[in-house]
Amino acid sequence: MSDHVAPTRTAAFEKRLKKRYAAERRFRIAGLCAVLFSVAVLVFLLATMTINGIGGFQRAELRVPVDFSTTPLAVASSGETAGVAIRSLQTQGLPEIVRFGAERALGAEGAAHLNNEAWRIVAREIIADPSIMAGEAEFWLPAGENLSAALRGDGKPELQPLARDLADRGLLDNRFDPGFLTRSDATDPQLVGIWSALKGSILTMIVTLALAFPIGVLAALYLEEYAPRNRWTDIIEVSINNLAAVPSIIFGLLGLAVFLAIFPHFRSAPLIGGMTLALMTMPVIVISGRNAIKAVPPSIRDGAMALGASPVQVVFHHVLPLALPGILTGTIIGMARALGETAPLLMIGMRAFVATPPDGFTDPSTVLPVQIFLWSDEIDRGFVERTSAAIIVLLIFLLLMNGLAIYLRNKFEKKW
Repeated sequence: MSDHVAPTRTAAFEKRLKKRYAAERRFRIAGLCAVLFSVAVLVFLLATMTINGIGGFQRAELRVPVDFSTTPLAVASSGETAGVAIRSLQTQGLPEIVRFGAERALGAEGAAHLNNEAWRIVAREIIADPSIMAGEAEFWLPAGENLSAALRGDGKPELQPLARDLADRGLLDNRFDPGFLTRSDATDPQLVGIWSALKGSILTMIVTLALAFPIGVLAALYLEEYAPRNRWTDIIEVSINNLAAVPSIIFGLLGLAVFLAIFPHFRSAPLIGGMTLALMTMPVIVISGRNAIKAVPPSIRDGAMALGASPVQVVFHHVLPLALPGILTGTIIGMARALGETAPLLMIGMRAFVATPPDGFTDPSTVLPVQIFLWSDEIDRGFVERTSAAIIVLLIFLLLMNGLAIYLRNKFEKKW
């Protein structure tokens, strides 16, 4: 038997080994630093948006007691619309009654800074509960923008003593404004709301998903399972890959030139916006769909064919269900990108001032990114906090939409 001699660890070998271990430690530290830096940036972004946006969900309100016993009002019948009922109360003198109550509680100077639309809030509460008119009722009504700015410490210096005096007496306060989520756009930051833009975003995303998802999935199935391998197929594949990298403004120009030429009366409608964003989202879905279909093992196809399944049954009963989680991942990425896009929607006119929420897919509307863009360009300081609050709403909407998509992806996920 021959003797086996154990290899010796020379000094050069030990030096190289230590060098490799040191390189590995540096790589781990660099990776950890990259992760920590990314988390820090994310936390800073969310914290900044939250701190700046908290004020956007509040507004300066004045406490105004109103005595209805001296001037009785008649509420319209329940069959009439809210608009008719509000106009009826207006003709009966409700604005003057509210103004008189404000002067009695706040003084003439304080009442002068009550928002001109404050009586409409009283009118809506009366319509909701007519028993309010039985006696005296107390309302928190929006203050004017000048008094609101003085309460924040901005605006006209001569109004700040009045704001402090009213606040000390409990007649002026920054209160949570639930109406910010239910009102539409306005020229007064005390009266603006996000509902019109939020509803427009929802309708636009529905159109985008309804067009991009089925067309993108069917295109991916055809290119991967049925299309012949020739020069024309190669050109189509290269074109789809290039479309995924085209700047979004180009799709806006395409929507302006094509969709608005075909449907000129639907300018700034969710239908046109959804069709434009569908063009931008479709290449992402096609590419991710093809990759997901490629990832399905060939044995799945062979086994189904061996059991007598037709090619169509193989694709739709076996391949597509297994590829669906990957397809949904690409759909999530594409829809998230479409939700935050502003440039293509500006091109098709979804930047208009919309005071009423859209009732359907063909009504004029705006979307959250465009609304944020318009508010950020306002000179009035009151819109700054509203802009941050709208960004928070957009992020929550994005998280909810992605959460639903992730749930569906996990539900359809199958293992083999």
